[in-house]
Amino acid sequence: MFVQFTTWDIVRNLLEAGRWTLALSLIAFVLGGLVGLAILFARISKNRLLQALTKGYIEVFQGTPLLMQLFIVFFGLSLVGLDVSPWIAAAVGLTLFTSAYLAEIWRGCVESVPRGQWEASASLALSYTQQMRYVVLPQALRIAIAPTVGFSVQVVKGTAVTSIIGFAELTKTGSMLANATFQPFLVFGLVAAGYFILCYPLSLYAKSLERKFHVAR
Repeated sequence: MFVQFTTWDIVRNLLEAGRWTLALSLIAFVLGGLVGLAILFARISKNRLLQALTKGYIEVFQGTPLLMQLFIVFFGLSLVGLDVSPWIAAAVGLTLFTSAYLAEIWRGCVESVPRGQWEASASLALSYTQQMRYVVLPQALRIAIAPTVGFSVQVVKGTAVTSIIGFAELTKTGSMLANATFQPFLVFGLVAAGYFILCYPLSLYAKSLERKFHVAR
């Protein structure tokens, strides 16, 4: 039985899917940020074993496609008897992916703090932890804000890949609607507009932050 879809029906379904895209992006960014922060501290610690392990973690997730990572989480865990839903697999996969990139972004920001700041704080007899807490991290945070916001755009766009494991976000819903309505140009045009609406304000905000902090230096 053929069901007639109006343009509003298509838009309404895409808006609902857009909420899942936004929810997945927020979860991946927040959890990825927390995991990435832990990886950052291990990466810049003086423990060589932790440095090696976190370096390997980052290289694995940066050196392999996100699609492959999602496949491993979704299908790999089922091989050990864990029944993973597309929602959980998408959240876990994107969180791991995001954490690796954020950890490396933040490491670069920490290392961009002038060496003189480290030496000045050391001359005050501050411990390594105190140096990080009171001197280095506050300066690194200022540098990190713009690239971190900019990377959030990549997280939003990365949610499109989760459609391949069955997560019904914007791209997956658009594909189903295109098959049901036989109007792929209209449907995917609206999908593209949805991603643009989500990503463009973040891009503008990242650029404004970058200009603001560049002038403030």
